[in-house]
Amino acid sequence: MIKAGGIFRMSLVAGLLLAWCAIASAQEIRFNYVQGTDFSRYKTYKWVRVPRAQYPNQILDEQIMRAIDGQLALKGLSKTEDNPDLYVTYQAAVNQEKQWNSFSSGGDYWGWGGWGGWGGMQTTTTTSQTINIGTVSCDIYDVATKKQIWRGDATKTLGSGKDPRKVEKNLNKAMAKLFKKYPPPVK
Repeated sequence: MIKAGGIFRMSLVAGLLLAWCAIASAQEIRFNYVQGTDFSRYKTYKWVRVPRAQYPNQILDEQIMRAIDGQLALKGLSKTEDNPDLYVTYQAAVNQEKQWNSFSSGGDYWGWGGWGGWGGMQTTTTTSQTINIGTVSCDIYDVATKKQIWRGDATKTLGSGKDPRKVEKNLNKAMAKLFKKYPPPVK
Protein backbone atom coordinates (compact mmCIF):
# COMPACT_ATOMS: atom_id res chain seq x y z
CA MET A 1 0.00 0.00 0.00
CA ILE A 2 1.35 3.42 -0.96
CA LYS A 3 0.66 6.21 1.51
CA ALA A 4 -0.28 9.77 0.48
CA GLY A 5 3.25 11.00 1.31
CA GLY A 6 4.74 8.33 -0.96
CA ILE A 7 2.49 9.31 -3.84
CA PHE A 8 3.41 12.96 -3.36
CA ARG A 9 7.15 12.16 -3.33
CA MET A 10 6.87 9.97 -6.41
CA SER A 11 4.86 12.66 -8.22
CA LEU A 12 7.40 15.31 -7.24
CA VAL A 13 10.34 13.20 -8.45
CA ALA A 14 8.54 12.36 -11.71
CA GLY A 15 7.71 16.03 -12.27
CA LEU A 16 11.30 17.12 -11.62
CA LEU A 17 12.63 14.44 -13.98
CA LEU A 18 10.18 15.50 -16.69
CA ALA A 19 11.13 19.18 -16.32
CA TRP A 20 14.84 18.28 -16.40
CA CYS A 21 14.38 16.21 -19.57
CA ALA A 22 12.48 19.04 -21.27
CA ILE A 23 15.21 21.54 -20.41
CA ALA A 24 17.98 19.12 -21.38
CA SER A 25 16.41 18.43 -24.77
CA ALA A 26 15.55 22.04 -25.62
CA GLN A 27 17.16 23.43 -28.72
CA GLU A 28 19.85 26.02 -28.13
CA ILE A 29 19.95 29.00 -30.50
CA ARG A 30 22.77 31.51 -30.90
CA PHE A 31 23.25 34.21 -33.52
CA ASN A 32 25.47 37.18 -34.27
CA TYR A 33 25.55 39.83 -36.97
CA VAL A 34 27.48 42.87 -38.16
CA GLN A 35 26.09 45.91 -36.36
CA GLY A 36 24.90 48.70 -38.66
CA THR A 37 24.08 46.38 -41.60
CA ASP A 38 20.96 47.45 -43.52
CA PHE A 39 19.29 44.06 -43.93
CA SER A 40 16.26 45.62 -45.65
CA ARG A 41 18.27 46.13 -48.86
CA TYR A 42 18.75 42.38 -49.37
CA LYS A 43 16.13 40.70 -51.55
CA THR A 44 17.77 37.60 -53.10
CA TYR A 45 20.15 34.82 -52.09
CA LYS A 46 22.00 31.88 -53.56
CA TRP A 47 23.20 28.69 -51.89
CA VAL A 48 26.96 28.10 -51.88
CA ARG A 49 29.11 25.31 -50.45
CA VAL A 50 32.00 25.72 -48.03
CA PRO A 51 35.12 24.31 -49.70
CA ARG A 52 36.40 21.05 -48.17
CA ALA A 53 33.49 20.90 -45.70
CA GLN A 54 31.76 17.57 -45.15
CA TYR A 55 28.01 17.67 -45.60
CA PRO A 56 25.51 15.09 -44.34
CA ASN A 57 23.83 12.56 -46.59
CA GLN A 58 21.81 13.88 -49.52
CA ILE A 59 18.44 13.43 -47.81
CA LEU A 60 19.41 15.35 -44.68
CA ASP A 61 21.23 17.96 -46.78
CA GLU A 62 18.02 18.67 -48.72
CA GLN A 63 15.93 18.75 -45.53
CA ILE A 64 18.25 21.32 -43.93
CA MET A 65 18.31 23.52 -47.03
CA ARG A 66 14.52 23.28 -47.41
CA ALA A 67 14.02 24.31 -43.76
CA ILE A 68 16.31 27.33 -44.20
CA ASP A 69 14.69 28.19 -47.57
CA GLY A 70 11.30 28.25 -45.86
CA GLN A 71 12.47 30.69 -43.21
CA LEU A 72 14.24 32.98 -45.67
CA ALA A 73 11.10 33.06 -47.85
CA LEU A 74 9.08 34.13 -44.79
CA LYS A 75 11.57 36.96 -44.32
CA GLY A 76 10.98 38.18 -47.87
CA LEU A 77 14.08 36.74 -49.54
CA SER A 78 13.92 34.93 -52.89
CA LYS A 79 16.29 32.21 -54.01
CA THR A 80 18.03 32.89 -57.33
CA GLU A 81 20.98 31.69 -59.35
CA ASP A 82 21.58 35.05 -61.08
CA ASN A 83 23.04 38.14 -59.35
CA PRO A 84 22.07 37.36 -55.72
CA ASP A 85 22.43 39.93 -52.95
CA LEU A 86 23.48 37.26 -50.45
CA TYR A 87 25.31 33.96 -50.33
CA VAL A 88 23.89 31.46 -47.85
CA THR A 89 25.73 28.40 -46.63
CA TYR A 90 25.41 25.95 -43.78
CA GLN A 91 27.46 23.31 -42.02
CA ALA A 92 26.22 20.50 -39.80
CA ALA A 93 27.90 18.46 -37.09
CA VAL A 94 26.55 15.43 -35.28
CA ASN A 95 27.91 14.31 -31.92
CA GLN A 96 26.78 11.43 -29.74
CA GLU A 97 25.95 11.85 -26.07
CA LYS A 98 24.85 9.43 -23.37
CA GLN A 99 21.48 10.10 -21.81
CA TRP A 100 20.86 8.53 -18.40
CA ASN A 101 17.35 7.89 -17.07
CA SER A 102 16.70 6.77 -13.49
CA PHE A 103 13.52 5.78 -11.71
CA SER A 104 13.19 4.95 -8.02
CA SER A 105 10.33 3.13 -6.36
CA GLY A 106 9.62 1.78 -2.93
CA GLY A 107 10.86 3.03 0.42
CA ASP A 108 8.67 4.82 2.93
CA TYR A 109 8.97 7.60 5.47
CA TRP A 110 8.37 6.76 9.10
CA GLY A 111 8.15 8.78 12.31
CA TRP A 112 6.25 11.74 13.67
CA GLY A 113 6.84 15.34 14.77
CA GLY A 114 9.79 15.85 12.41
CA TRP A 115 11.62 12.79 13.71
CA GLY A 116 11.97 9.71 11.65
CA GLY A 117 13.66 8.48 8.50
CA TRP A 118 13.42 6.35 5.40
CA GLY A 119 12.74 2.69 5.72
CA GLY A 120 11.70 -0.26 3.67
CA MET A 121 13.07 -1.52 0.40
CA GLN A 122 13.82 0.94 -2.40
CA THR A 123 14.67 0.04 -5.98
CA THR A 124 16.37 2.32 -8.48
CA THR A 125 16.54 1.42 -12.14
CA THR A 126 18.95 3.31 -14.42
CA THR A 127 19.14 2.97 -18.18
CA SER A 128 21.42 4.65 -20.70
CA GLN A 129 20.74 5.58 -24.28
CA THR A 130 23.03 7.04 -26.94
CA ILE A 131 21.45 10.05 -28.63
CA ASN A 132 22.66 12.10 -31.58
CA ILE A 133 23.00 15.82 -30.94
CA GLY A 134 23.22 17.89 -34.10
CA THR A 135 24.29 21.47 -34.65
CA VAL A 136 23.41 23.36 -37.79
CA SER A 137 25.36 26.58 -38.43
CA CYS A 138 24.07 28.97 -41.08
CA ASP A 139 26.22 31.79 -42.48
CA ILE A 140 25.05 34.67 -44.65
CA TYR A 141 27.45 36.77 -46.73
CA ASP A 142 26.99 40.05 -48.58
CA VAL A 143 27.94 39.31 -52.19
CA ALA A 144 29.00 42.91 -53.00
CA THR A 145 31.34 43.32 -50.00
CA LYS A 146 32.31 39.62 -49.78
CA LYS A 147 31.88 39.80 -46.00
CA GLN A 148 29.92 37.71 -43.55
CA ILE A 149 26.98 39.68 -42.15
CA TRP A 150 25.07 37.06 -40.11
CA ARG A 151 25.74 33.73 -38.36
CA GLY A 152 23.34 31.48 -36.51
CA ASP A 153 23.77 28.16 -34.69
CA ALA A 154 21.00 25.78 -33.72
CA THR A 155 22.07 22.92 -31.44
CA LYS A 156 20.11 19.74 -30.64
CA THR A 157 18.47 20.08 -34.01
CA LEU A 158 18.71 16.75 -35.78
CA GLY A 159 17.28 14.29 -33.26
CA SER A 160 17.82 10.55 -33.33
CA GLY A 161 17.17 9.96 -37.02
CA LYS A 162 14.90 7.01 -36.21
CA ASP A 163 11.78 8.81 -37.45
CA PRO A 164 12.21 10.92 -40.63
CA ARG A 165 9.12 13.00 -39.82
CA LYS A 166 10.56 13.86 -36.42
CA VAL A 167 13.90 14.88 -37.95
CA GLU A 168 12.12 17.20 -40.39
CA LYS A 169 9.87 18.56 -37.64
CA ASN A 170 12.91 19.25 -35.41
CA LEU A 171 14.72 20.97 -38.29
CA ASN A 172 11.76 23.19 -39.14
CA LYS A 173 11.24 24.08 -35.48
CA ALA A 174 14.93 24.86 -34.97
CA MET A 175 15.19 26.98 -38.12
CA ALA A 176 12.04 28.91 -37.13
CA LYS A 177 13.65 29.66 -33.77
CA LEU A 178 17.00 30.48 -35.38
CA PHE A 179 15.55 32.95 -37.88
CA LYS A 180 13.06 34.45 -35.42
CA LYS A 181 15.27 37.52 -35.00
CA TYR A 182 16.39 37.74 -38.61
CA PRO A 183 16.70 40.36 -39.82
CA PRO A 184 18.04 41.81 -36.60
CA PRO A 185 15.95 44.66 -35.15
CA VAL A 186 16.94 48.16 -36.24
CA LYS A 187 18.02 50.32 -33.33
